[in-house]
Amino acid sequence: MIEKNAAYRTLVVITTPKLADKAVKVFSAEGIPLQYRLSAAGTATSEIMDILGLGSIDKSILFGAMPRAQARQMLNRLSKKLRFGSTNSGIAFTIPLTGMNGTMLKMLQDIDDTQTGKEDKTMSERRYSMIVASVNRGYSTMAMDAAREAGASGGSLLNGRRIASEAVCAKWRLGGQEEKEILLIVASEENKTEIMKKINEKCGIGSEARGMIFCVPIDEVAGF
Repeated sequence: MIEKNAAYRTLVVITTPKLADKAVKVFSAEGIPLQYRLSAAGTATSEIMDILGLGSIDKSILFGAMPRAQARQMLNRLSKKLRFGSTNSGIAFTIPLTGMNGTMLKMLQDIDDTQTGKEDKTMSERRYSMIVASVNRGYSTMAMDAAREAGASGGSLLNGRRIASEAVCAKWRLGGQEEKEILLIVASEENKTEIMKKINEKCGIGSEARGMIFCVPIDEVAGF
């Protein structure tokens, strides 16, 4: 396992299924070797969705790994191709990769041999983070409402399952429900802590929602 490869990024695109088809073509044209697509649902109110250009409730999430310089170029190309900022478009952002296995590293180096896998010392000051909140099924609306109270404009919803053992669940009082709803919320650094605090107050581990909340850093954002 290779660690501290901050010269590489995961590029994440959250958009409508129709525009995701266009984004996939951009990914493929650039020869991105590692790319994935997930189905999700939007959580913003209709008014906020119109303001942010997230008019459809059905969402697709694309993500792929690539060198930092290529990720920046992809952000620009996707912004133009998908017209981020306009109605029914979406957002895209990059997340630093701080570890990967040797095969993945070789794949990324192969598409840009100017990258050495050394840690990137020139990362700009981060202005955004992605908050991840996992709650029991049926509580995502409550969690999103709490996030909006702290300034969140919207998010994307995924369905998942908890796979922790019964012993772990009993020790940490995680409850018996395995089915989970996972909220992804892009937030500014100024609002991040308050949003997480509000979600925890309403849907934390001590509530019926049994929420687990954390965040990951984002480098650059388009369409937000």
